[in-house]
Amino acid sequence: MNVLTMSRRALLGAAAFAASIVGGDFAAAQTPPPIRVGAFVAATGPASFLGAPELNTLRLYVDRINRSGGVLGRQLQLSIYDSAGDARQAVTFVRRLIEEDRVDFIVGGSTTGETMAVLPLVTEAGVPFISLAGANVVVQPVGERRWVFKTPHSDTMAVQKIYEDMKRDNMTRAAILGGSGGFDQSCRAEARRLAPEYGITIVADETYGASDTDMTPQLTRIRNTQGVQAIVGCGFGAPTVITARNYRQLGMQSIRFYFNHGVASPQFIAQSGGAAEGIRVPVAALLVADQLPANDPQRQVALDYIQAYRAAFNEDVSTFGGHAYDGLMIALDAVRRAGGTDRARVRDEIERTTNFVGVDGIFNMTAQDHMGLDLRSFRMVEIRNNNWRLLY
Repeated sequence: MNVLTMSRRALLGAAAFAASIVGGDFAAAQTPPPIRVGAFVAATGPASFLGAPELNTLRLYVDRINRSGGVLGRQLQLSIYDSAGDARQAVTFVRRLIEEDRVDFIVGGSTTGETMAVLPLVTEAGVPFISLAGANVVVQPVGERRWVFKTPHSDTMAVQKIYEDMKRDNMTRAAILGGSGGFDQSCRAEARRLAPEYGITIVADETYGASDTDMTPQLTRIRNTQGVQAIVGCGFGAPTVITARNYRQLGMQSIRFYFNHGVASPQFIAQSGGAAEGIRVPVAALLVADQLPANDPQRQVALDYIQAYRAAFNEDVSTFGGHAYDGLMIALDAVRRAGGTDRARVRDEIERTTNFVGVDGIFNMTAQDHMGLDLRSFRMVEIRNNNWRLLY
């Protein structure tokens, strides 16, 4: 082999190598950047019954969407952190999502406390944020919550639905029982505020601490209050299970018990061990999807979510995973309409969400309403035979 042949081969090899580099750069240039989805949920800790299904749902649907081609031809890149329901950790993780992960929007905040803690960060950074927390204060006043939206029904709506149900049966005297946390206190305040509008008199108002393990004293005082017809329970997690058990142990079934939507999970029924029988709860259509009329627009959406979730995790759904589903889908629908991930445009499009059929309800957001649900999205159920029975 002569030098000329070797040189020619070397040149050809160098040219081929250069072509591969150029081709690789060109291919990389043609690959659109991912849509960066940020999330933080209470996957562990006392609020894990909220955050675990939210985490599962976000991962499940990001994967499904990516397998189907992504959004606008772009793959989704999920950055998700476990806040354990701790407001300080939530702040740390949201700062990381904004500054290091450079996310395009955030879906998360399993509890009201951690959601409220991060609002200054998302507002200052101008990042669209869809919260999964229940209290009305998350999006009120709207003028101070320009970048913040939410998918769960509000505590105001829960109380309204309960009072409507009481009026149907001519009940006018109620007691309130709730915890000391942010969600509980917001619900209790709404129960007091709205009572006169429905002709209801609050005859007792009891509270308990987060670590209390016996609600018998509070329930006994309510039982001994003259004329009480119904109890409005405000709360979520272990205290609500204890309350249900103590209510049953005291034989108070002649007084109707309502809980707000903070107990809308199969864990509440299972952990109550039969004590929740007869308790009424306003819930999202998701929990009673198979009991909805065939022409209900939410029926198929909810059934599809149930099927996908059960196939992936072999467990029953809760409304909390449904909040995450709606939050992610609303945000991605806004990205599609915005034609990209410009944060301001995405924010504007979330605010323009119209007739979006989710598992929580049919969303119609406006500049004055960053939740977009009305009272029709709540279904009143009664727990019967350890399951949700649709009343209306």
